[in-house]
Amino acid sequence: MASKHQTKIIKEYEKKGYYVINLIKTNKNGIADLLCLKEGEKPLFIESKEIKDTVKPLQEYRRKELIKLGFESIISIAVSGI
Repeated sequence: MASKHQTKIIKEYEKKGYYVINLIKTNKNGIADLLCLKEGEKPLFIESKEIKDTVKPLQEYRRKELIKLGFESIISIAVSGI
């Protein structure tokens, strides 16, 4: 189930014209939660975190792996109250 923060990210990027896919279960543990695609842009992977959550070492490894492959990868942490 998507968190309020993740839902907000999806709506924000879809408003910007991205095609957003929620990566619920993949063959790559630690992969980001969302894949955002837009013509003419590099694929963007977003890991969404609630304020209380921490980035796991495998998630950081995957983020660096994606960047090394030429993709964009960010971590979005919810601000308290969102």
